[in-house]
Amino acid sequence: MRPSSTTSVLLANVTLFAGLSASDRAALSAALRRRQFAKDEVIFQKGDPGEALCIIAAGTVKIVLSSAEGKEILLALLGTGDFFGELSLLDGEPRSADAVAQDDCRLLLLRREDFLGFVRGHPQFAESLLRVLARRLRATDDIVDEAAFLDLPTRLARLLLRLARTHGRQERDGLVVGMRLTHGEVASMIGSSRESVNRCLKQWEREGLIAYHGGLLTLRRPDALRERSVPGEETKD
Repeated sequence: MRPSSTTSVLLANVTLFAGLSASDRAALSAALRRRQFAKDEVIFQKGDPGEALCIIAAGTVKIVLSSAEGKEILLALLGTGDFFGELSLLDGEPRSADAVAQDDCRLLLLRREDFLGFVRGHPQFAESLLRVLARRLRATDDIVDEAAFLDLPTRLARLLLRLARTHGRQERDGLVVGMRLTHGEVASMIGSSRESVNRCLKQWEREGLIAYHGGLLTLRRPDALRERSVPGEETKD
């Protein structure tokens, strides 16, 4: 089933495709295919062949690394308008991580041959792709740096601020992170234990910095969290 013409509008809000002309987005839309995934369904696993670029039309996807013992490191949480799976399309290597639907998802898939053909025919798109990859590599470097050198409260404050920046919406009580997260998922994103993250979040709730209800985090005092995201800074509240 081919996506409707509204897919072109969605592509305009995807960082990778935002710089394309309307006609180019329309042509690209014609090559996309829809796929539905239920909550907790595996989209692909590490080692699978990289056959398509995935664009999230609705829902949330988590990118994880899993050990043989069942432990997980949550590399990223992606929402509507995000994309993933581009590395395997570029180098032809197998998938480097697992992708799992965190809730019911609708994806748009662009096959490898269509993706590479579009890159070859649109040099400006190749430049946009390089910029996006560079930003993702820098973000990965930041995460590694934080895990190696920063304490838990600082890492946690930085994560909450990043999530609010990329997935937040302003409401009366504060910045609401627009995806449901367990304490275990938060812990796996900063390389800590669920128990340690739970204690820190509970303390911040008591101090009025955040609220946590039904899996949704609200940053009630973002400025105070920004102070706590700076290494070595004393808090002023």
